[in-house]
Amino acid sequence: MSELINNRRRNLILGGSAGLLSLPCYAKQLLTPRQSAGPFYPDLHMLDDDNDLTHISGMKGIAKGSIAEIHGKVIDINGNPLSGVIVEIWQCDFNGRYRHSEDDHSTPMDRNFQGFGRNITDDQGRYRFRTIRPVPYPGRTPHIHAAVFRDGMRPFVTQIYVAGEAQNSEDFLFQRIPSILRPMVLADFRPTDNGIVELMANFDFVLMDGFA
Repeated sequence: MSELINNRRRNLILGGSAGLLSLPCYAKQLLTPRQSAGPFYPDLHMLDDDNDLTHISGMKGIAKGSIAEIHGKVIDINGNPLSGVIVEIWQCDFNGRYRHSEDDHSTPMDRNFQGFGRNITDDQGRYRFRTIRPVPYPGRTPHIHAAVFRDGMRPFVTQIYVAGEAQNSEDFLFQRIPSILRPMVLADFRPTDNGIVELMANFDFVLMDGFA
């Protein structure tokens, strides 16, 4: 049954987001732009799908790369928090590999990187993930894919980019975003002295009611 649910969610995410952009909204907030889910929403069996992508349950190793935490809120255009919302992220590992059967990148997969995570917003709309700072994928600037949804609804899908990353200027999907909205998909990964966690970033999702 869980596999059927996962397949349904995968089809909704991959089929409902291609090439869409949110238009600017001049209420109190600009809307986060929609973007393509890309071809590599995970389809390989995962032992773990919590909000810590750097450690897989039952394994001793830690993911390669710069350990980072990304956190923020899911809010509506008036700044009101949206609680009980599912937030999913997925990204390639430090070697540039996605957890997907059709990713034929020649480098080996990092077996200690979960590649996918899920979190549910609290009563203040907050979410949090531990992952790695995204790395370049062939033809793409570093990025993290994200989907936001409630059960049974069409997911809102976007991509999170690294503020100040030089490769953003050459990335075809980032450049498709109107310049006024580009700050809405940028996360500033700042150094931290928090032990294992090397970088910290904040990213808020600003969505329409019903995520339309």
